[in-house]
Amino acid sequence: MRKEKSGNRITFDDYIKAVKKADREIELQQHVGFQSRTRIHKSKKIYNRKEGKKTEFGSSFFYAYA
Repeated sequence: MRKEKSGNRITFDDYIKAVKKADREIELQQHVGFQSRTRIHKSKKIYNRKEGKKTEFGSSFFYAYA
């Protein structure tokens, strides 16, 4: 069963919900598109073994084996 609101009181949950909605609308007006809030910032000091292993398949790569 659902609890009925008594009068015009605003509960704490209603306040939180309204603030989140307002913040999201302001954020969408300031930035174009979706901005992730939970993404973790990658530090440049952390070793990443995948970086630098991408092979560029340029025209010189194919001429070397032809």
